[in-house]
Amino acid sequence: MTYRPLHDSGWRGFASDNYAGVHPEVLAAIGAANGGHQPAYGQDVYTARLQEVIAEQFGDGAEVYPVFNGTGANVVALTSVLPRWGAVVTAATAHIHTDEAGAPERMTGIKLLTVATPDGKLTPELVAQEAWGWGDEHRAQPLAVSITQTTEMGTVYTPDEIRAVTEYAHARGMAVHMDGSRLWNAAASLGVPLRAITSDVGVDVLSLGGTKNGVLGAEAVVLLDPGRASGLTYLRKLTMQLASKMRFASAQLLALFDDDLGLRNAGHANAMTARLRAALEARIADGTLPGLAFTQRSPANAIFATLPIEAADRIRERVRFYDWDRARGEVRWMTAWDTTTDDVDRFVAVIAEELAR
Repeated sequence: MTYRPLHDSGWRGFASDNYAGVHPEVLAAIGAANGGHQPAYGQDVYTARLQEVIAEQFGDGAEVYPVFNGTGANVVALTSVLPRWGAVVTAATAHIHTDEAGAPERMTGIKLLTVATPDGKLTPELVAQEAWGWGDEHRAQPLAVSITQTTEMGTVYTPDEIRAVTEYAHARGMAVHMDGSRLWNAAASLGVPLRAITSDVGVDVLSLGGTKNGVLGAEAVVLLDPGRASGLTYLRKLTMQLASKMRFASAQLLALFDDDLGLRNAGHANAMTARLRAALEARIADGTLPGLAFTQRSPANAIFATLPIEAADRIRERVRFYDWDRARGEVRWMTAWDTTTDDVDRFVAVIAEELAR
């Protein structure tokens, strides 16, 4: 049977890198893994090879546990480093707090202790606002810190910034989790390997993203310090994140490491954001984009900006994107591995036309 697309395969917007399809090299990896039989539940050769690659990328002792999605990865990872009475200090904008329907708390019983940040990044001083009360039976015990790379505000932690947080946390007996749904974009932005912003700077457990970087429904929990976590084998199953045909998830993640596909994809997405921001900044400078201003730096693949709400609504009728804070007219524009220079240039033209009205 011949299958035909139900959508316009040439249509692309700036709403999310989740909108993008699967990279052709990842599709090829799925196809290559598809013949014959392989043992189920991670006993296959692709998952075994992924374990070898993860150890090469993140250091000896690193363990990988493929899962279905980012929320699942975060739930499994956080549960593995906390007792039932534990709490996680995280940014108020963190995905685990704002966009996971309460899953970390509802599924595991842990408590989130949130801290307001100007740019989505935690510092030791900000963590200290909630890192207290150990031994107080009336307070959930702050036993972990969760940071996001890149942050929900599109900003990027440097290695030194991460190290400052991990050293502060470890000195107080707290584990450090990283939500790395866009870890590849951070690494591409900084020009460093993945381990330089994870295992080398003290991160204990990582949610390794794939879906936002050209993969189809595959993420992973990477245990970087086995001494900080326990029970991952069982937690993955009881949280419904254990894939029977795991070879297909593992093959996709392997593809991201093959010939640096993950970094190439992320680097391209970052470059398209840089092109978009540079074009808009040039037009702001010459006065042709009245009412447009940026609210955050854009080191990776996201732009946060404010503009008149009416103009934003008109632009959105032509090019899809999301409001971030409608009350203040703040929007988010994101690029992906498949964003083209023509997409960017057309979007700039649309923004300019509608702001000129």
